[in-house]
Amino acid sequence: MLKRLLLVLAFCLPASAAGAVTLGDDGLHKPEWFSLTFKDIQEDLASAKEEGKRLAIIIEQRGCIYCRKVHEEILTDPQVRDYIKANFMMVQYDLHGDQEITDLDGEVLREKDAVRKWGVLFTPTVLFLPEQADGSKGAAQAAVAMMPGAFHKGTFLDMFTWVREKRYETEEDFQRYHARRIRERAAAGIENTD
Repeated sequence: MLKRLLLVLAFCLPASAAGAVTLGDDGLHKPEWFSLTFKDIQEDLASAKEEGKRLAIIIEQRGCIYCRKVHEEILTDPQVRDYIKANFMMVQYDLHGDQEITDLDGEVLREKDAVRKWGVLFTPTVLFLPEQADGSKGAAQAAVAMMPGAFHKGTFLDMFTWVREKRYETEEDFQRYHARRIRERAAAGIENTD
């Protein structure tokens, strides 16, 4: 009887309470904290700056098992989610989408054509944009970092932290930064999830 009651309750819970992420009509996961914009990257940069955040574009596709992993296992982790929400404006693009976007260089094209122009081959891919851009380059050329693929929590969070702290302007490239962070977590007795 108790098992049946628990099963009924599980089906009655809202999806967010159960840890699931809503899928949109386009088949992409739709966290409520992702920003909905007109996908004019220069405008999005300005909006992010006004909020004291950095702009990150996440490129995904319908049916992507790695995108699902990122949404269900990484972006739902409170430490990761809260850090990104506090420091980044996340805008989602569809690898095969037809929605019109305006690239940093002013070129207007469909999402799938922009993604091709940027050379993105894997989903998910996150493009980390500079705090400001002069419009002479497209988003991928202007990006301060690109994270192709799905990674575990530690790597994912370290990349967002590395960008937020502007470590790309220092001698400590991401691989050295990440290795240092792994050592620091181990020394502090914190489980590494890399």
